[in-house]
Amino acid sequence: MTTLDRSFHQASAPFRYPPPIETELDRLADLFARLPGLADAYPPRWLAIQALEGDEALMHAIRSLGGSAAVAALDESLERLRAVYGDDLDVALVDQRYRFVHTVATQAVRRLSTAPVTLSDRIDRVVTHRWLGIPIFLAVMWVVFKLTTDVAAPFVDWLDGVLSGPVSRWVVALLALFGAEDGWVASLMVDGVVAGVGGVLAFVPVLLALYFALALLEDSGYMARAAFVMDRLMRALGLHGKSFLPMIVGFGCSVPAIYATRTLDSRRDRILTGLLVPFMSCSARLPVYVLIAMVFFPAHAGQVIFGLYLTGITVAVGMGALLRHTLFRHQPQAPFVLELPPYRMPTLRSIWRQMWERTSSFIRKAGTIILATSIVVWLLLAVPVGGEGRFAETPVDQSAFAAVANGVTPVFAPLGFGRWETSGALVTGLIAKEVVVGTLAQAYGSTEGEIAPPDEPATLTNDLTGIVGGFGAAVGDALRALPGIIGINLVEAEEEPIAEGLASAIRAGFMESSGGQGALAALAFLVFVLLYTPCVAALAANRHEFGASWMLVSLLGQFAIAWLAAFIVFQGGLVLR
Repeated sequence: MTTLDRSFHQASAPFRYPPPIETELDRLADLFARLPGLADAYPPRWLAIQALEGDEALMHAIRSLGGSAAVAALDESLERLRAVYGDDLDVALVDQRYRFVHTVATQAVRRLSTAPVTLSDRIDRVVTHRWLGIPIFLAVMWVVFKLTTDVAAPFVDWLDGVLSGPVSRWVVALLALFGAEDGWVASLMVDGVVAGVGGVLAFVPVLLALYFALALLEDSGYMARAAFVMDRLMRALGLHGKSFLPMIVGFGCSVPAIYATRTLDSRRDRILTGLLVPFMSCSARLPVYVLIAMVFFPAHAGQVIFGLYLTGITVAVGMGALLRHTLFRHQPQAPFVLELPPYRMPTLRSIWRQMWERTSSFIRKAGTIILATSIVVWLLLAVPVGGEGRFAETPVDQSAFAAVANGVTPVFAPLGFGRWETSGALVTGLIAKEVVVGTLAQAYGSTEGEIAPPDEPATLTNDLTGIVGGFGAAVGDALRALPGIIGINLVEAEEEPIAEGLASAIRAGFMESSGGQGALAALAFLVFVLLYTPCVAALAANRHEFGASWMLVSLLGQFAIAWLAAFIVFQGGLVLR
């Protein structure tokens, strides 16, 4: 017999525990063999091992079969073994099995001296390179944001036109069947529900594009590489690359991102990551960015939005470094262990499921909290405070909403957007960031009285034809915008894509509140929306995970940071001009 044959023969011998354990196993196995109800179904030795490891179901079965002698013998065996192994008897049992498995595997497995280089390895040499990794990651993020702005924009315009045109007309026509086409009911449905919720739902194409890109990155395996690449940067925050994954989730929504911190090992890392997650610009803020950027920076909307995302990351880096050297300076940093999965081809089914789950969650929110907020905002806009206005016919500047918003306007005046419309939108944005767009649509839209059906009659056939034709035109515009991701522009930029309606009202409001520096005030407003207090759902998640004190740190701290950042942008811009 050769040495190798002898080693396999030894490894294939029956597995044995150390003598003290084997002695007790033989004694218990003999007793269990006398219980026919168990011994007929299971090997007595296996039953003895399970009993020593504390199998509750087995002990219940032994007692039910009247095995009092076996239970007493088990107690005696455990007492003798604990004198040898202490309270770690179960660990000793498992350790002996692992040692046996390791011995067998070492003798049976022959490894190549040089591991084969896979396709994933060759790709990782580039995408996880020390110097190329971060530029590649930023390039990927640039593609994602170009996809969510330029490519999705035609569908946003199409859906907005459908909601403000045919849908509004259909609502009024339906109310006319009940004789309620005029008065407060029609105003509630058109100015409240359609203008508020519809103004937010118009940005569903943007969210679909964002979630498509994130699903593609996750399913392909690149997202784990991004965490690996960002580990060096995360170390500057006192964290490690694994904390980057909740932050990536935060680009979708802060609530699941905060709960995703449970995957981190130490409470210190969970709290610090949870405080930094809201600085990652969630998808709820994206409609606000798109609206303001398209109004004030139509030719550079993509660059402005991408800059906002980078600003959020930069502020998170700075705050992480500050917290690391202050509140968390005496707490040790956990090691970073991450498995890189092999690259794989994403499936359309998986991508669509992720897109639909995340977008449908947004739509459900639009149907509940955003709908309720829109109705409350409409009611406040409809109730007169001073003046001679009538209910639902109140001039906007004499409404209860304006009165409430005016109370907080002085706080935002140094930032360049000290008007009640923007102040009120920021207040309702505490409920959900998507509501900012709906509030602006109601406040500014109501000012000009443009949220109403057209005077010219339109038939259902014409409406449906216009909807289908508009969708086809949007598809064509989106296809022409695709080459723009790599710098090939096939779409002529319009100098003034929105010259009236909501856009012109917002533009005029910012110009008035900032002394003619509307674009600068709009940029300060975007920075404030990026950084200010997260929504109540995120605050509730923060309180649930980390406690009320850390929730207050997030609430007050982020508001102070947002105010200071917006102040620097606006006042600094005035100085530089």
